[in-house]
Amino acid sequence: MEWRRDGFVISTDAGRLDLAFTVDYLAQTYWGKDTPKEKIRRSIDNALVFGLYQDDGRQVGFCRVVSDKARFAWLSDVFVLDEMRGRNLGKWLVECAVSHRDLADVNRFFLATADAHGLYRQFGFEALADVEKFMMKS
Repeated sequence: MEWRRDGFVISTDAGRLDLAFTVDYLAQTYWGKDTPKEKIRRSIDNALVFGLYQDDGRQVGFCRVVSDKARFAWLSDVFVLDEMRGRNLGKWLVECAVSHRDLADVNRFFLATADAHGLYRQFGFEALADVEKFMMKS
């Protein structure tokens, strides 16, 4: 799928990603800094990806979703380059991801964030009410 707006394109075509750029960027984030780059590559290979590009083809953002496309989805690795912020591109990226035809009626859509709660609340995300029901193996 592809969306266009104001000189930018969001595409789910994984072949269009600048994989080296994406992996390098994610390896420097607070959530990915201790993850080997090969593991980041595998996480991208096994997800529905959303690349954000300028009309000239330069990639300026990314996010991915892991899902069974029915009951569960996990939104992850959302970023927009600093110089592109202030244009609502992150908001548009999340909007495209959560409204994607394969994900629009998923029962439970999860994410984790340290600093963007306001962005995600705009799309119906909220803190887990029964957090004690959830477990994690790391």
